[in-house]
Amino acid sequence: MNYIERKADAITGELGLESLSNTRYPIHCGCTLQDESKDIIADEEFGISKKGVLQLKKLIPLDILYQKGHDSGAVGKLWEDHHSEFAQFILKFKPKKVLEIGGGHSKLAHNLFKKQKLDYTIIEPNPENKITGVNYINDFFTQKLFENEKIKFDCIVHSHTLEHIYEPNVFLSEINASLQGGGIMLFSLPNMQKWLENKYTNCLNYEHTIFLSEAVLEYLLTKHQFKILEKKYFGEHSIFYATQKDESLKSLNLELKNEYDKNKALFLDMIHFYKEKIAKLNALLEKSDKEIYLFSAHLFSQYLIYH
Repeated sequence: MNYIERKADAITGELGLESLSNTRYPIHCGCTLQDESKDIIADEEFGISKKGVLQLKKLIPLDILYQKGHDSGAVGKLWEDHHSEFAQFILKFKPKKVLEIGGGHSKLAHNLFKKQKLDYTIIEPNPENKITGVNYINDFFTQKLFENEKIKFDCIVHSHTLEHIYEPNVFLSEINASLQGGGIMLFSLPNMQKWLENKYTNCLNYEHTIFLSEAVLEYLLTKHQFKILEKKYFGEHSIFYATQKDESLKSLNLELKNEYDKNKALFLDMIHFYKEKIAKLNALLEKSDKEIYLFSAHLFSQYLIYH
């Protein structure tokens, strides 16, 4: 595996990441019919920056990591409610020419189109379940793809995508460049603070490589000249943001809040919790003569099995 080494903080660029954990398990987060010997097993080493930004130190090349879909965000009532509420949130801002980044399963577009037809483009390397009326671009987002557009988009949307981005500064800079002056960026992302506090093992993994607390996220938005218009919590699951490109925002002397002590303690507490939990589960398994079933077939189960 030729990893992409992250030697500096992905948010501030400061050198030096303190290692907190190192483990190995499969990179594919879902079911497969192939033989176990063909699983790609990789190192998962998490570190923390001096400002307290938790992040993966060795990144999986994107063409390997995303060569298969795993229906994340496509199945279940919670996700259906999320897409419906986020669609309502988007329509409040009256978008006209929309680009959605990473909308592979088209669920958000489907919910939007039930309420209103839009000039809508989805850019996604492996789109599935395409719907009529949407223009699909099979690729990863980069502003260069739209340099020849006569009209820039007035609205860019992404849902549970930002936490997958290896270089959020580049990503937000290119979104800014792809928007008309005064254009809006509407997005949903996991409430990572709550996920880590609740010890959800899908908070940080091969795909979610940076802990985007609200302090980190809002630092990034200001740095890349996005003014927050509205913020809405979808339970403890997600946060919806409405932001607007605002070139009057200045990033000079912008300082990221230091969350080192809090985030390090939360991360290590989660590792300790699962160490004890797995020991108890193993003891129960050894005593039982019944068939045992484990749900679900995702990184939640992989985390338990490989630890």
